[in-house]
Amino acid sequence: MTTVHDLRRVDDDAFRRLLDRNAIWKRMVTVGDRLPIQPVYEVDLGPIHLDRLLDTGPLVLVFIRYAGSPWCEDLLRSYATGLEPALTALGAHLVAVSPQAPGRLAALKHRDGLPFLVASDPRHVLVDALRIGFSSPGADKPLGTGRSVLPFASVVVADRSGLVRFADVRPNWLDPLPAARVVEAVRALGGDAGRTFGGEAVRAPGSGAVRAPGSGAVRAPGGASTS
Repeated sequence: MTTVHDLRRVDDDAFRRLLDRNAIWKRMVTVGDRLPIQPVYEVDLGPIHLDRLLDTGPLVLVFIRYAGSPWCEDLLRSYATGLEPALTALGAHLVAVSPQAPGRLAALKHRDGLPFLVASDPRHVLVDALRIGFSSPGADKPLGTGRSVLPFASVVVADRSGLVRFADVRPNWLDPLPAARVVEAVRALGGDAGRTFGGEAVRAPGSGAVRAPGSGAVRAPGGASTS
């Protein structure tokens, strides 16, 4: 029986084998999927629509667990200086997404002066649509929503047409995706991010997932909230 503690211990290769064994991997977002156009709640602006952001540039979604996780907070501070300026120069939007209540996320954004959008997905609708969620008993307390679904540590890059061109999913943010990899994925979109360049897509190394139907959270029995 797989628990969240199992996922915390494994390295990337073991994580891949674990997901394969549990039939989880094939259900997760992968290159070639269409980005679900779900509204999320930006902590300062209120509801925002992803398709409107795509009107003006590619979209980079970074999924974190919650404010209060030292690994997630370190990641956002790192991306604020090492990723956001490069994405802005490329005309792309960076959005951090968490299923945590907006007020708790707002405190993080304002305390650290994060220069990008920070959005709440309190009913984990977007997380479920991308098939990157798992149930973590006890997570309802830090999330403050009465729910206990958390996302795997994920970065999704979509071009202006809404096509997913890069997807990286990890067990947690202990080993974060380097900012340079994200910049490379966005830069590979070229001058017209709304085109797919003959159907070729940027694939995250090691993420050979095959698109499969089905969505919703993946339950990790006995798991606890992870960072």
